[in-house]
Amino acid sequence: AAFVCCNVLDTCDHVSGKFDIVFTSYGTIGWLPDLEPWAKVIAAKLKPGGLFYIAEFHPMVWMFDDEFTHIQYSYENREVIVTENQGTYTDRNAAIKGKEYSWNHSISEVLNALVGAGLRIEQFNEHMYSPYPCFRKVVEFKPGKWHIQGLEGKIPMVYSLKATR
Repeated sequence: AAFVCCNVLDTCDHVSGKFDIVFTSYGTIGWLPDLEPWAKVIAAKLKPGGLFYIAEFHPMVWMFDDEFTHIQYSYENREVIVTENQGTYTDRNAAIKGKEYSWNHSISEVLNALVGAGLRIEQFNEHMYSPYPCFRKVVEFKPGKWHIQGLEGKIPMVYSLKATR
């Protein structure tokens, strides 16, 4: 494997060739204000017939405040979400403080960006759990599966999507 460190939107300037598979993992697209350039990079790097797969946190979970007590943010990408954070999602008690900027992308925004870039949606699934305890107030109900306490099985927490070029 070759690892390239660059802005994802500049991938075509730093990575040559096309690939059979392009993968986007959890917690990535929320850092992008606009998904159309991201989708165009995916389409540009896929071979004809190539597979794109994304596993991502559902926009529903990003609507809540950090404690999951109330809806604080819009489901749609209406504005930048600015938060002051203590710790990280892997260690809430880490001695790190900082301001974060993110955007909530609705399911339709994700789908339309990919379709607009020429990809064909083959499969879409919503999952009622998180595979990681990266949110506050989570309870493990099965090994490796977490719900938000008080919202157990009531909201989708993750989605996965398969598309082809």
